[in-house]
Amino acid sequence: MESPFKENILEGKVALLTGGGSGIGYEISTQFGKHGACVAIMGRRKSVLDHAVASLRSLGIQAVGFEGDVRKQEDAKRVVESTIKHFGKLDILVNAAAGNFLVSAEDLSPNGFRTVMDIDSVGTFTMCHEALKYLKKGAPGRTSSTGGTILNISATLHYTASFYQIHVSAAKAAVDALTRNLALEWGTDYDIRVNGIAPGPIGDTAGMSKLGPDEIESSARKDMPLYKLGEKWDIAVAALYLSSEAGKYINGTTLVVDGGLWLSKPRHLAKEAVKQLSRAVEKRSRAAPVGVPASKL
Repeated sequence: MESPFKENILEGKVALLTGGGSGIGYEISTQFGKHGACVAIMGRRKSVLDHAVASLRSLGIQAVGFEGDVRKQEDAKRVVESTIKHFGKLDILVNAAAGNFLVSAEDLSPNGFRTVMDIDSVGTFTMCHEALKYLKKGAPGRTSSTGGTILNISATLHYTASFYQIHVSAAKAAVDALTRNLALEWGTDYDIRVNGIAPGPIGDTAGMSKLGPDEIESSARKDMPLYKLGEKWDIAVAALYLSSEAGKYINGTTLVVDGGLWLSKPRHLAKEAVKQLSRAVEKRSRAAPVGVPASKL
């Protein structure tokens, strides 16, 4: 699909993306590169990183990959510093690394809960913490008046409640709190914008294959009328908007990109029956006697 943005909208920018070697993270890496950015991607699996970097370079994108686990502060520090050493500066940090699986609350071990919290929440904060000195105004490659941008990939699971997703709901709620608080503190002190994106179900991703297998998708439309699969491109273009000058006045916001799905509720009454039922109820209401309390005088 053709981009609505100019090809040079991120020209001269350097972006570091955790989880940037696959799924949504890779599509964001691709679109950032196609729009002028130099791209560094971080991940735990060398084979995935190598393949992603080769694919990005085949598109003419300046890309490099660094092995690392966002749960380890020493890895976060090393990858951030390696990005600076390779490209000379850092403008955009995208936290897209995540862990997820379907499990009921009673079957989820505390260790399993902690693992997802460590990847999604603690990992996001750790990357932000290590990147701060390079993103704030006056950092290497930056002016004394303009800071960089942080983008955290979140979800909508915690907006209400979700079956079998207590671990991710808690983790993403923490990510959203990080986004707002860092936007306030670091926006005030360092001119760093911090925003998030909450994707809906996105086709052809590992997350969708785990959380929305065919057995579930077949009944989803009945229970969620607004249900439809999004594309990785939808999330990447939202990331372009928030990370570019087009989003320069947006800070502390998590942009929901889900086609309205999280608002969706089953229709308990067919549209055609609404008028008939409404008239019947109104007629019955008017015909009912109105009780007048007896006077005490």
